[in-house]
Amino acid sequence: MARSSEPEGRGSVADDAADVTDVSADPLRPSDHYDSAPARTPGDLGAGSADVVQPRLGLVGYLRFFWRQLTSMKTALFLLMLLAVAAIPGSLVPQRTSDPNGVVQYRAEHPDLFPVLDKLGVFDTYSSPWFSAVYLLLFISLIGCIVPRTKHHFDALRSRPPKTPARLSRLAGYRSVTLQTAGGDADSALAPAPAVERARAQLRRAGYRTQVFGDSVSAERGYLRETGNLVFHTALVGVLVTVGVGGGFGYTGQRVVVEGQTFTNALVSYDSFNPGRWFQDSQLSPFNLTLDRFTTTYEETNTDALGQPLDYTADVTATTQSGDTSEHEIKVNSPLSIGGSNVYLLGNGYAVDVTVTAPDGTAAFRDTVPFLPQNADLTSQGVIKVPDGLSDQIGMIGFFYPSAVETGDGSGILASSYPDLLNPVLSLNVYQGDLGLDAGVPQSVYSLTTDGMTEIAGASADQPALQLSPGDTVDLPDGLGTVTLSEVKRFASLDVHHDPSQLWVLLFAGLVFAGLLTALFVPRRRIWVKATETDGGVRLEYAGLARGEDPTLARAVRDIARTHLAGLGVPADVARDATSDDDPADDGPTGGGPAARGAGPSARPTGSTSNDPAPSTEAPGRAGRRI
Repeated sequence: MARSSEPEGRGSVADDAADVTDVSADPLRPSDHYDSAPARTPGDLGAGSADVVQPRLGLVGYLRFFWRQLTSMKTALFLLMLLAVAAIPGSLVPQRTSDPNGVVQYRAEHPDLFPVLDKLGVFDTYSSPWFSAVYLLLFISLIGCIVPRTKHHFDALRSRPPKTPARLSRLAGYRSVTLQTAGGDADSALAPAPAVERARAQLRRAGYRTQVFGDSVSAERGYLRETGNLVFHTALVGVLVTVGVGGGFGYTGQRVVVEGQTFTNALVSYDSFNPGRWFQDSQLSPFNLTLDRFTTTYEETNTDALGQPLDYTADVTATTQSGDTSEHEIKVNSPLSIGGSNVYLLGNGYAVDVTVTAPDGTAAFRDTVPFLPQNADLTSQGVIKVPDGLSDQIGMIGFFYPSAVETGDGSGILASSYPDLLNPVLSLNVYQGDLGLDAGVPQSVYSLTTDGMTEIAGASADQPALQLSPGDTVDLPDGLGTVTLSEVKRFASLDVHHDPSQLWVLLFAGLVFAGLLTALFVPRRRIWVKATETDGGVRLEYAGLARGEDPTLARAVRDIARTHLAGLGVPADVARDATSDDDPADDGPTGGGPAARGAGPSARPTGSTSNDPAPSTEAPGRAGRRI
């Protein structure tokens, strides 16, 4: 390094221009080192010098800049976190693809908030534009990050280990040992070349890639760390791709099945169906599911939680295309796997078996109608529509109370005190008039439009609402006929989910986990062993360098030194004493530097292999130990 010796205020402009750090003499010295030349300003070089003008990037330059920012690892991690945050609404509000009934209920409970959230696409979180944008940006960022790093990694795998640094004492775990020799054939193994060759063989057995450079051997290992890192990010891309492809070829469908009814896996059998972009009808595997029984277990001993459901069980019989039947149980978070699809239990409730009979005795309507639960005690609401068979169309809005009790205010209003069937009562408000079914506009089976209809039984009519218990038959107003409540059954809301990418997602998820563990726990390090001949014998130097944090590097260098010395004929206890750490600070920082200077003051342990009793005269802490 050169620095001008002229006093301040003396010398010409040319001298000042030459007064800079000679970087070519030591390229490792940073330009802002304490003995480097001070920073120059444009005016320091004379009046004729021009100020530095930054080049204009232009369109291509800006595109390159933004591309580098997008494909940086920092951006990829940020987008991954942003994707996790963007997925939160999908778990807070019901989604149309998995719980359409929940979306309808959310709309009824939050009429002011629903339009805002719906416009933002919260009820279709995973297909919304903003979620897709984050998803695609993360995909592009990972691809742009992986490709150049993979090429660089393959180039590094084919390259030789780097040359041995000139000053090993600056590196981590540095220690040196001088083996004193008396000459002759007995000490031929202690010559530099055999010592280096033995170190090379030892390091290769330990899994290092080695290269001999004259009087030293350079070794490195830990490329598996970068391999694991690349596997982690590549598998993450695999997860994104398979999830996208699986969503395109998959489907989800919902169906309410009442006890005793059979569901067929056909498109027309679903109450609601959400296919993927590339779905085809041929993907529906033919099978039938019959709901034999639905059982609910309620809390009956703890008075503070009386009536809370403890368990739901749907006993079903599955029939495949070949005619084979099998019995299964479907529970919450325990789906049934059949025909490449998973059948989940979403909800349950009560369904009433109602028969409407005309005055002439013919059945105008007979069906088991599911009623949707409205609260924890399963007070339920449903709609019965009778378009034909009577003198006029009628519609009935029903309220079902599993354990009916009067509210006690004298109004005669009923409520349910328990979710199980202790005192089941069905209350019907009857409307007469046009149901609007002939207008060609689709209607929900769970709602009744009463505009243009007349209430003939209920709160606003002369006749009160009809009340029935199982087995009861009551007359409809105006001699329209009778209505009978035969029995009450349970229904189960099933969700059929088909995702052809599940196994691929599981495979890539396993690779993500394996790659992450490898990248975290496999150290990447370099080790150097140098043997030089001195007047007193052979001086052996050991040092290491880690890429990143490696708290075990100094210990690894020490163990390598001990094994190497033992292979050269040094007794194990002598090798251990010669490479011991007298001062914990002697190991130095794991990243190397001036603090890693040696293995402590020189010493001559008991059991020395030296043939020369003269003590070492080398500087303590710099030359290491003499044996």
